[in-house]
Amino acid sequence: MIMRRDLPSFLLYVFGFLLLWEWLRPVEQLTDTANIETFIIFLVISFALSFFQMKWFWQSIIKLIFILYSINHFYYNAGFFQFTWWKAFLGDAADNLGLIVARNWNDLTSEFRTLLFFILLWLMVYLIHYWLLNRKQIFIFFFLTLVYITVLDTFSPYNAKIAIVRTVVVGFAVMGMLTFFRILQREKVSSEGSFLRKWMVPLAVMIAFSVLVGLAAPKAAPIWPDPVPYLTAAQDKGGKDAAGPHRIGYGEDDTALGGPFIGDANPVFMYDGNGKNYWKMETKDTYTGKGWITSGTTPIPFRQEDLVPVYSFPQNVETIKETVRVNAHVNYKYNYIMYPAGIKKIINILPDDPKGNRYMIDTTNERISFFRNDNRPQVPQILNLEFDVPKYKAADLRVTTGYNPDEISQEFYQQYTQVPEELPQRVKDLAEKITAGKTNWFDKAKAVESYFGNSEFTYDQKNVAVPGPSDDYVDQFLFDTKRGYCDNFSSSMAIMLRTIGIPTRWIKGFNGGDFIKYSTENSGNQIYEVTNNNAHSWVEVFFPNQGWVAFEPTKGFSNELNIDYGTGQSSSGNQSSTPAPVKKPQQEQIEDNPVKKENSFDFQTVWNQVKLFWNENWKLLILALIILVVVAGILYRIRGKWFPFLVLMRYRFKKKDDNIAEAYLILLSQLERYGLKRKDNQTLRNYARYVDSFFSTREMTRLTASYEQYLYHQNLPQGSWKESRKLWENLIKKTIA
Repeated sequence: MIMRRDLPSFLLYVFGFLLLWEWLRPVEQLTDTANIETFIIFLVISFALSFFQMKWFWQSIIKLIFILYSINHFYYNAGFFQFTWWKAFLGDAADNLGLIVARNWNDLTSEFRTLLFFILLWLMVYLIHYWLLNRKQIFIFFFLTLVYITVLDTFSPYNAKIAIVRTVVVGFAVMGMLTFFRILQREKVSSEGSFLRKWMVPLAVMIAFSVLVGLAAPKAAPIWPDPVPYLTAAQDKGGKDAAGPHRIGYGEDDTALGGPFIGDANPVFMYDGNGKNYWKMETKDTYTGKGWITSGTTPIPFRQEDLVPVYSFPQNVETIKETVRVNAHVNYKYNYIMYPAGIKKIINILPDDPKGNRYMIDTTNERISFFRNDNRPQVPQILNLEFDVPKYKAADLRVTTGYNPDEISQEFYQQYTQVPEELPQRVKDLAEKITAGKTNWFDKAKAVESYFGNSEFTYDQKNVAVPGPSDDYVDQFLFDTKRGYCDNFSSSMAIMLRTIGIPTRWIKGFNGGDFIKYSTENSGNQIYEVTNNNAHSWVEVFFPNQGWVAFEPTKGFSNELNIDYGTGQSSSGNQSSTPAPVKKPQQEQIEDNPVKKENSFDFQTVWNQVKLFWNENWKLLILALIILVVVAGILYRIRGKWFPFLVLMRYRFKKKDDNIAEAYLILLSQLERYGLKRKDNQTLRNYARYVDSFFSTREMTRLTASYEQYLYHQNLPQGSWKESRKLWENLIKKTIA
């Protein structure tokens, strides 16, 4: 049936255009797509060409000219008929096709993305035309449009309240009209104007009444909180220039802190060492009122066998030498090296460039970069590090009572006590109140660190405020919200100490992660797994005689510092420290109680082993699953070839005469699978004669007679199954051939 070019047909195309337009409306608001009106004009042209039933060849020519002209207008400063832009465009298309084959989706150029978007719209117009003209059903597209806009309304800033009303009105209208056309086609009735009005007027009244009732009716309050703040993270934290919802993980951009984030349990790296360590990625020294930046850059190259040129501890600080082996996960995408405080050497690293690896440390932010010898950035995979663990004495930490230009240069002191001029005075007043009565920097730092353990502060990852244009990030947290995560706590401590003249810097990296198991290669070592959820920030305070000392103000976290307070014992720098894993029991102790070992079951240990096995073999497991699915699909596809053999084996050794009932039904299914389908209301005898005529036998008729005798009389002769089985097997085998 060819759709006529009349008013009802025109309305159908208008409604189809409006439904497709709803897909374009959020694009300009939620993405960087500009000139959205160009794509709307393309839709209008495409629907118009389809309505006027222009031949597909000329439709394609007109659409291609419009697409190419638009791309030329957007991206090329050359005339449409000039050869230079055609050459550049075709070369760009060829390069992008290579990127698609290589699955480098992120590297596609804007020109090629625009071309793909035009092609997508072209296909969508064709599908809507097909649904309207051939199928006369558009419910699926209408339903998908509703799902699309409601999902965007729920999980993005897009407000779809009016869009839902528009979509419902248009969708009901077009489905009502298509139902009318289907009735006309099925009943072969000519459509008269009066008959059409009798159908359309009640339809319009019903739609208008439904919409008005829906708008006027009372609406219940939402049961669940708005998921947008923590479920709309489109990029990793640090990938945006504005504060707002982020996905947890290490990121480089901290210019706009604040807002909630969502969890991410994807592993980043594992390490094998003697205890848990914090892992540094970089430091930042300049607070802007909204976030942190680095004041400059001072890169210094060094070689693998050299000491890492980073200032850790002065010689008077007692240290313990440690080594650690790190295995980076495939999710680790940076050419920066994660390292514990006190790093001394990079013992070895993989991948190993035969021509040599290069390292660069920016001594301003202490970020260590990893390069090949040809200056290409390299992502570390496996590395062994040597570092020192400090053993502080509280008496030494309490020596510094104020700024001494003989101990700290003026430039250094100003750099690490910088605060914005707009910082509210009450931040400094609070710091002075907390540290009142403390005479040295260490006790003042501990007082501020302990202040955040008060019950009025809450650790929260979801209900976290974003500072407004006139708000200071630290001030808002300290006095207004008092709710946040590590960035809030660490930034607040660093700035409070700076306001009272104590040098601090902001540290980014990862906390110690989760214990997985004991190491089998290094006796006494433990293996920990660090995920994106372990991304963390903390504070370092500078003491002239002790160097940079870490502090952990975030509620529920501990940096496991060893500080001797004069009792002869070392204690953690935080009262809420997490105990280290218990040392591995000696073999003799395990053998003393074999019954307990045999009967004990630790679900967490099993789960950790499963996670470790998945992390080490996930590629093989996915490949095996794909192969299994493909094999299962092939077997199901050719089940008519192998399933009968299983059936034959199953019934070969059965001897009861009543087996004919089940076997006959299986034969009917196999014949239908073979292609000899039994028609509706066709008797078994007629169907048997049809099968026999196809195979040129009398076996189906004889088997059917035995089946009917059993079915209606239940008195088959003794041993009749033996003969029936031969007939049944012969017919089954004929379907295999």
